[in-house]
Amino acid sequence: MRSRHTTTITGSLLAACFSAVVILSGTAAADDQGPGSGKGGKAMDKAPAGVKVTTLLPSKISVDNSTRKTAITATVKNEGTKESGDIRLLVVGFDGLKVKNVKGCTAMGEKDLPDGSNSGFVCSVGNLAMGKSKSYAVDATFDLGKTGKICLPVQTSDGKKTYWQQGPVPFGTTNPSPDAPATPLLLGTDNKPVAPGGDSLPKTGPGSSVLPFGAAGAALISAGAVGMWWVRRRPRQEA
Repeated sequence: MRSRHTTTITGSLLAACFSAVVILSGTAAADDQGPGSGKGGKAMDKAPAGVKVTTLLPSKISVDNSTRKTAITATVKNEGTKESGDIRLLVVGFDGLKVKNVKGCTAMGEKDLPDGSNSGFVCSVGNLAMGKSKSYAVDATFDLGKTGKICLPVQTSDGKKTYWQQGPVPFGTTNPSPDAPATPLLLGTDNKPVAPGGDSLPKTGPGSSVLPFGAAGAALISAGAVGMWWVRRRPRQEA
């Protein structure tokens, strides 16, 4: 039996995510991604006066139909009138969208992932000056036989507060093209799975679900990064 592992993030967290920019080598149609978007983003815990952090995702991404690879550039911005203070960005994948790597960031262990997610990375952003931004290249795969979502919370470095959260927001298409070299996906669109019977899969549109969260915070140390997670983990069993 594996011991019960409970980790949470302080503050209320909603389900709504954002768009990222695609720049992964070897993926199809990395161009024509459209402008960055904050769709699905919402301010969370109250930030210090003058601090306003947000995130951006691309309005379009493209999935290579043979490799399932895609790329997403996740951007965090300081739109306030003061420095942000020491912050970090989380990049979390759900359902058919799996985050394989985020350059310069630390992967979360399986036991530390939010409930319902399949992958997650913690990026130490540091102190963003007024008007500045920082972008992260996200390598991902997308199973077109499923729906898929991504989530970008921005937190204090200790994880005690979440200033902003974009997602989980879906990428998808209502017109899949399995015979084409690549399938374009739009931010904020429910995916119509290519696989037979896919229409019966649950919807993942904005507002269709609320990300589970707990009431207390617990420290997480992963490869030298200290973090707080927002999800109360269900106990797992092993033979």
